Amino acid sequence: MSIRDIFRKNQKKRYATIPTEKAKNDVPEGIMMKCPECRKNVFTKDLMKNLKVCPTCDHHMKMTAWERVDIFLDEDSFVSMDDHLETVNPLNFPSYTEKIKADGQKTGLNEAVLTGIGKLDGQQVAIAIMDSHFRMGSMGSVVGEKITRAVEKATELGIPFIIYTASGGARMQEGVLSLMQMAKTSVALRRHSDHGLLYISILTHPTTGGVSASFASVGDINIAEPKALIGFAGRRVIEQTVREKLPEDFQTAEFLMNHGQLDAIIHRKEMREKVASIVHLHTTKEVTK
Repeated sequence: MSIRDIFRKNQKKRYATIPTEKAKNDVPEGIMMKCPECRKNVFTKDLMKNLKVCPTCDHHMKMTAWERVDIFLDEDSFVSMDDHLETVNPLNFPSYTEKIKADGQKTGLNEAVLTGIGKLDGQQVAIAIMDSHFRMGSMGSVVGEKITRAVEKATELGIPFIIYTASGGARMQEGVLSLMQMAKTSVALRRHSDHGLLYISILTHPTTGGVSASFASVGDINIAEPKALIGFAGRRVIEQTVREKLPEDFQTAEFLMNHGQLDAIIHRKEMREKVASIVHLHTTKEVTK
């Protein structure tokens, strides 16, 4: 082997270690996550420790229903309800059944909401947690039924009801059956209120359409995570209807707070503690003689 050959070999080795632009941007699956707001990469392990809040820009990323159970309720206190309910295809919408099954396998849920009974700082509560990873958290007949049953169980037990909303609105594949859930859930909540019981609605990104126009907005206390998108119709539809340019922060939690449509905006890291305080303040305890 000549000296020239050795030099060429070392030269190739040297330049082979320089990553391409594509390699720099590629992130190994599962090891890191990219913030959708600031586009910075964060180690998944660090992100989970930070409750899926970006450490750079404080963006609150979407969470699964089970992730919220883990960070919000007392450990091992949650018992789910109505996992046996199954969505049907009343309008014979093409591929609807297959998509429901695929989302079920992906999320481990039977529908876009997880409901059950658990404890929050020792206080028993009924809870519903919507999951946008399942059909964008859209509200179908099973979603409405599960929420209604959870509210009715809270009424039966005489305990507070808490919901985390995250939804793209009514589910078009079920037509009017989906829209009927707006009234059904609202009636159940009214009966719960008639018994003097507390209902807390926690709106997360995004909460839109029929969900925002019904059970998401009628809490005794309405709370939102920072910068959550909350609204009924889309921004472009409204601008075309009113023929005006809307503010940049329109339909954000901060905009709604400034216009009296929310009671509080609470950071995810403080949500459990502050909601637990509200529950304790509004829960009547019997005085033993």
